[in-house]
Amino acid sequence: MNEADIPIDIHTGKLQEWLVSRRIVPKQIQIQVRDIRSKIANAMKDMPANEDLIKLLSGAHINYFHCQQIIEILKHTEKDTRSLFGTYGSQRMKDWQEIIKLYERDNVYLGEAAQILVRNLTYEIPGIKRQITKFEQQSTDALKRIQDLGKTETILLHEHAALCQQLGIKGDNLKDELTAKVRELPKIYDSSIKNIKTLKDPIKLYEDFTKNENCLPILKHLVEFGNTTVYQYMHKEAPLVVEEPPINLKLSHDEKKSTAAKNDNEIDFGFDDITVDTSGGGIDFGTDEIQLETGDIDWGESIEVSTTDVDLDVPLDDYGIVVEGVGMDGGKAKGAEAYTILDSPTYRDQFIDELYELESFLKLRNFELGQLESSSNVLLSLMDSISTHDAKSIAKMLDNVESIISDVSNEQTQHLFQLKHSPKYADLLSSKLKQKLAAVEKTKTTCQVLKAKSEELNEEKVKTKPVLDKMIEQTKVLEKQIEKDISKRYKNRVVNLMGGANML
Repeated sequence: MNEADIPIDIHTGKLQEWLVSRRIVPKQIQIQVRDIRSKIANAMKDMPANEDLIKLLSGAHINYFHCQQIIEILKHTEKDTRSLFGTYGSQRMKDWQEIIKLYERDNVYLGEAAQILVRNLTYEIPGIKRQITKFEQQSTDALKRIQDLGKTETILLHEHAALCQQLGIKGDNLKDELTAKVRELPKIYDSSIKNIKTLKDPIKLYEDFTKNENCLPILKHLVEFGNTTVYQYMHKEAPLVVEEPPINLKLSHDEKKSTAAKNDNEIDFGFDDITVDTSGGGIDFGTDEIQLETGDIDWGESIEVSTTDVDLDVPLDDYGIVVEGVGMDGGKAKGAEAYTILDSPTYRDQFIDELYELESFLKLRNFELGQLESSSNVLLSLMDSISTHDAKSIAKMLDNVESIISDVSNEQTQHLFQLKHSPKYADLLSSKLKQKLAAVEKTKTTCQVLKAKSEELNEEKVKTKPVLDKMIEQTKVLEKQIEKDISKRYKNRVVNLMGGANML
């Protein structure tokens, strides 16, 4: 086998060491390369306008092989300066010819080309690939984040709609809608206890069991009279006039608007017209003009009253005297007494407690009857007073009680009750609704930003892809040039740079 047929295999990562070990290039070439790069930079400042030059120099790291191509182009652009002896008078040509000579001295060009090849394969190309991968990953993450935010937005809108549905409002104008809904509370209360009279039998059963005629007083009152005022419950008579405190929902955003035009540091005590003279060193109480003479008091001891002159038959109306009615004529219900029982913070809780008390009693009765049916033991201590009621009737009573509890304690009624009687709750509920809408708007804004960011990343990826392709192409060309140059030095033997651009 001829020596010319034996290929030369060189690992690309050890190409520089291979060149140094064969004494093709010196060990240290950095100083020479730095000087050459400086001359190339100066020569680049004076270049003719040529499309081939522009295409050659665009985005390329100038090396020895590029310099050879530049000289070939300058032979056409600077041909007018060529002499009979083949030399060029153009300074441009002289500068690039000098650069070629410096490159060829000690084969510096081959050492630099090896450095560029290794750097491209080890750092430049993998770096651009990582950058493209990063753009793709960030774009994918942004799109995934948009999907997650879309789910969050849906949840927030659903929660806002559910809360508005519980309150029975649309949520467009909170204060007006909540105020209008609170005014509907009397109708809601009447609807929730429309079947209150069905509790008459279970109340009677509980009263017979406890042997206490004063048990469940509010339930008894509601069964007999309905949802009356607290005044009627307390005084056992209906009021002539009911002055319920006005409904005034103060939401946080309304308070901020109302206080914006006021100075919080100024308090008007109404003393603007009062002046105090402190020049005298004291306060004048005006005691100099007050004279008390205890000896001159007239106690009216000489007045004589004669009962014979009084006409007892004159109507009281002639004297302007009004006698207030008594009994069922009633009076005026004001403040807390003007609320109805179901609208009173105190009596409403007591009413609900009595409902749960009655429910517990009926549940226990129902359990005892179940035990009685499954057991022959009839000596249950709590069964003495309910012999007239079977399990079916007790279960029906229990259903009636639980139905009223459900109607009275539903979420809408609780929200509206708290809104009416707790300014802090109204502020909290309003803030909660507004926070959900604000979170939705923030989510939409974030989605728009992320969408724009994803599009920007995709554009960067598209712009970077040609850079990568060009870098790979230039690296492959440089690799072939290095292989060809080394091959000439070894009688045109085949040179293979292993693990190089052919692996890209």
